[in-house]
Amino acid sequence: MDEIIDTVRMGQTGLQVSEIAFGTWRFGRETSEGNLETSREQAHELLDAYEAAGGRFIDTADVYGGGVSEEWIGEWLEDRDREDFVIASKIYWPTREDDPNGNGLSRKHMRRQIDLMLDRLGTDYLDVLYIHRWDDDTPARELMRTLDGFVQDGKVNYLGASTFLPNTWKIAEANELAERYGWAKFSVTQPRYNLVDREIEGEYMEFCRKRGLGICPWSPLGQGFLTGKYERGEGTPENSTASDSEGWEDRYLTEENFQTLDVVREVADEVGASEAQVAVAYQIAHPALTAPIIGARTVDQLEENLKAASVDLSDEQFERLEEAGDGPFADMV
Repeated sequence: MDEIIDTVRMGQTGLQVSEIAFGTWRFGRETSEGNLETSREQAHELLDAYEAAGGRFIDTADVYGGGVSEEWIGEWLEDRDREDFVIASKIYWPTREDDPNGNGLSRKHMRRQIDLMLDRLGTDYLDVLYIHRWDDDTPARELMRTLDGFVQDGKVNYLGASTFLPNTWKIAEANELAERYGWAKFSVTQPRYNLVDREIEGEYMEFCRKRGLGICPWSPLGQGFLTGKYERGEGTPENSTASDSEGWEDRYLTEENFQTLDVVREVADEVGASEAQVAVAYQIAHPALTAPIIGARTVDQLEENLKAASVDLSDEQFERLEEAGDGPFADMV
């Protein structure tokens, strides 16, 4: 596959990242039947395909596959120049059973985890370290001082905050505290966002834009809904990944979402692309976003979705997609 992925600046930092990031949450993950969703060999093939397309922004977490994702990425990097890649990982979820300090964002847990993460990845530093979620039991001062220590020690270059629901005030409070003491601040966020999951629009997105925080959204395809493989009134196929997700049908198979999907399909027909490519291309073109994070089960699926980097949306097409969900950013294109 030709190199088609360009680079963009992450927020107001000096870091250049790929306009599409590759998410590795499936690496080493076991299915309900006990099978690996993505094996070591498949993981390396997917990384090969992403690299061949020009991708250099790899996203993982300490809990993906119980640490296996980081290990496999580290193995893959052994034959490459580490400096060619931007590696992001995340920290928060439990990693030690029956250990009250084996989770969260306490100084004890994070100091232990950062060294384990770097060891698995076979690197001296992370380009981006995200907190995977907020820990209300850890004071913001302890959190930001510990994270700043990682930056000062050269173990981390940039800090980020991953989230499930918008939490503007928490990011604002943490960054205000860091600024007061001269500590490193959050430079990027990682919320859920796509054309049918638009809860960050408004205050959260506007805050990030005005404060110069990059946004690298996860789930750009709405857990598969925006691939266009679902139809009104047909429910979820038994072999679909979504069939294992509790509440997925109620959340995604709504008339409002299908109306949005209708617009995605119209635009896809106009530009000669798939629905998934249009959904990702919309995020690449979005003025408030840095880089969507996409994953894939197969190389063919990954290469097909990465072609979104070659899809050019007109201002009118972008606005139609934006208006399909009543988004507020159409006039910023």
